Amino acid sequence: MAKTVLTIDDSKAIRDMVNFTLSGVGYRVVEAENGLEGLAKLKSEPVSLVVVDLNMPVMNGFEFIRKARQEPKGSGVPILMLTTETKPEAKAEGKALGATGWLNKPFDAAMLVAVARKLAG
Repeated sequence: MAKTVLTIDDSKAIRDMVNFTLSGVGYRVVEAENGLEGLAKLKSEPVSLVVVDLNMPVMNGFEFIRKARQEPKGSGVPILMLTTETKPEAKAEGKALGATGWLNKPFDAAMLVAVARKLAG
């Protein structure tokens, strides 16, 4: 059975690129448009990795991480931030909240696959 990656981003183009990249190497990809929708999907199905944007409406990536880490199904799941944000303070905050890794947009497909394989198996 394929491992599931939950990608959370308000940009359909980014969700499509993540889906195309990871499904092409055997992952099942589930999509959400914001952190609140992502949190519901995290609670409802087994997820091996979350790829989440920072700046989104409804619930941003930091809020998502904070809430996900409080959930039994989200406490041990690797969370990769995929964002345009490059400030060291933002990266430090993400790490403090429980982000496992950080990639910047635009992303390199081979790097995303390598990180997914490392974090999700």
